[in-house]
Amino acid sequence: MFSQQIESFKTILNDKISIRALEIYDNKVWYTGTDSKFGFVDLQNSKNQKQISLSDKKLQFRTLAQDKKSFYAINIESPAYFFKIDKKDLKSEIVFTDTVKTAFYDALHFANDQLAYTFSDADTDNLLKLAVYKSGKWSMYKNNTKLNSGEAAFAASNTNIASSKNFLWIATGGKASRILKIDLKNENIDVFSTPFIQGESSQGMYSIDFYGDNFGVAVGGDYTKQDENINNIATSIDGGRTWQIQASGKNAGYSTCVKIKPGSKGKEMISVGDKHISYSSDFGKTWKKISDEKGFFVCRWINGNTIVFAGKDRISVMKLKF
Repeated sequence: MFSQQIESFKTILNDKISIRALEIYDNKVWYTGTDSKFGFVDLQNSKNQKQISLSDKKLQFRTLAQDKKSFYAINIESPAYFFKIDKKDLKSEIVFTDTVKTAFYDALHFANDQLAYTFSDADTDNLLKLAVYKSGKWSMYKNNTKLNSGEAAFAASNTNIASSKNFLWIATGGKASRILKIDLKNENIDVFSTPFIQGESSQGMYSIDFYGDNFGVAVGGDYTKQDENINNIATSIDGGRTWQIQASGKNAGYSTCVKIKPGSKGKEMISVGDKHISYSSDFGKTWKKISDEKGFFVCRWINGNTIVFAGKDRISVMKLKF
């Protein structure tokens, strides 16, 4: 069943930094992190790397996204500054600011080149709080979707938002762990309950990924009890409406990021937590721990056999042999 082995594992960046958001562009890994740091490492030649500071303030970034010309990043905590970084000269500017005290942006995601969404913890009214990027401008997204008390999300790996051509999904966590589904054509929002572990502020879905309009996977758990592995992985085959718990009691525990392998139509995927890297080759039903590497929070596929990981103080690249 599991025929992949690790061919090579190489660290390409060492730095005093915590990284929870990655993008791939121009054969480079781009990242944001603590202390306002933003930069890249060249995948062909890791000596070719650059890091800049986006602000004199010591901001913590856990988001990063891109369109054709720019990168975008938002710091956690208030005030939340929305940065736009030009891909040509890496000059940055603040294009939007949220000064509400409760602002805490967990994930930022482009559904297509003209449309992006970012999800924040709710204000005191407990309404779903989104900012949307349309026609080159950011604005707050008006809606009446109510969140439960203590329902929020985790800025763990910039991956509690996923999209297909037609839909965008947001995974919440905490006292409730639910799926919010936005129809990108008419902007209707549906909210679906899940059987995921939930009820405590540290529990719930931390990361989701979708292939097409129907197949989705979610991973998470409880970051205060990382070895616990009950009801912390689930999949959906109906676009997020219903979820089936997978590998409960038979996985490596708490995970912060899951990514479907490109070209696999959802069959193969990788997940990462603070204490493990795990792999599934049967649509998320069973999982095999392939590495005990610790301290990674986020992963991205570079191609069908290469994955980049980042987290505490480093970025590393793993090559798999199939």
